[in-house]
Amino acid sequence: MSNNSISIAVSDDESEDRTRFRVRRKRKKHGVRGRPDFTRKILSKLLKWWPALLLLLAAALLVYEAFKIGGGESRRPPRVKNSENVATRSSDIKPPGNLNRLDPTTRVVAGVRERCLKLPTPEELEVLEIPNDKDSRSPIKELVYATETDRASKEGKFNLSMVYLEGARFNLFTGNQTLEHREQSFKVTERAEVHCGFYCERGGFRISDEDRSYMETCKVVVSTCAFGGGDDLYQPIGMSETSIQKMLPHRLFPNARYSIWVDSKSQFRRDPLGVLDALLWRSNYELGISEHGARSSVYDEAKAVVKKNKATPEEVEVQLTQYRQDGLPEDKRFNGKKALAEASIIVRKHTPMTNLFMCLWFNEVVRFTSRDQLSFPYVLWRLKGLMRINMFPVCTRKDLVNSMGHIRKAKPLTN
Repeated sequence: MSNNSISIAVSDDESEDRTRFRVRRKRKKHGVRGRPDFTRKILSKLLKWWPALLLLLAAALLVYEAFKIGGGESRRPPRVKNSENVATRSSDIKPPGNLNRLDPTTRVVAGVRERCLKLPTPEELEVLEIPNDKDSRSPIKELVYATETDRASKEGKFNLSMVYLEGARFNLFTGNQTLEHREQSFKVTERAEVHCGFYCERGGFRISDEDRSYMETCKVVVSTCAFGGGDDLYQPIGMSETSIQKMLPHRLFPNARYSIWVDSKSQFRRDPLGVLDALLWRSNYELGISEHGARSSVYDEAKAVVKKNKATPEEVEVQLTQYRQDGLPEDKRFNGKKALAEASIIVRKHTPMTNLFMCLWFNEVVRFTSRDQLSFPYVLWRLKGLMRINMFPVCTRKDLVNSMGHIRKAKPLTN
């Protein structure tokens, strides 16, 4: 029996070579040799330097935002500031809120819409002049202001009762107005004497010689004032104390014949001479003041003052108690006129009677609360000689000014 099998010798070396060859060919099918090493190097670099990359990215974002805010804005066309350009483009650019509005305020009367304040036409304003008349009908011929002029004052020893002044509202500017002085000042005589500020040279309200010289040349004054940062000023004139500027313009501007006060919450928007003509000259008034739109009684106003934190309940009660003792009625109208004034606009001729009225009003504000709406009805009621007063309505006030409102609201008060 023969053996047909053939023996083939295979060495271990040859087997290993074939195995390695197959493995190498298999690796070539999956890609280029060396790529995994390159990827690993990139990843290792990123892991090593990623904080620096983030920092560079953040810096680039900051530069981009700065370019948008600064460079981008600079390339925009500049805002028009020229008043003529603003006027020609008024239909396209509207001022914020009520600022700079000139459109008239109207109301309906008997089915017909008419303007609240009938001002002179531009042609009439061109020839309008200040009347040169002297008021001969005033029962007061001479008004004397109380001042500290004795020898003791000149030596620096004031005869004011400093014990009385301590803790009180009076000071060296206002003078020490006793209750007896207060009663006497309401009497209308040919020669009247009244405390009216500027009592003493050391009273604290100083005006430079240059300013005084200029103020003595003024004939018609339009003024406003902001005290304590409560408002922006929309008119050019500002003084230290609001009550002085509001009530004593005849002391600040001794030669002025007319004055217009505008509260700092408003922007006066009419020709001053036209306003004087419409509110005083046509009807022969000597004082025009805006009436209160919400209330008519001083006692109702007192409740509102306390509720709105404009004064403490204690000081308001002191004032009302004094007014009740003096016999102030709760009437809502005096001499056919509304008793309560809003008083944000005061237009007046400087006569002995109106000057006395403003001095008396100022003294009440000094003695009691600073809320002049509370003291106005009392002075109007006590001073019987002031008859030619124009208490104009809210509609007229809105035509005179752009109302901006107070910036800050009053906070609760404490004693």
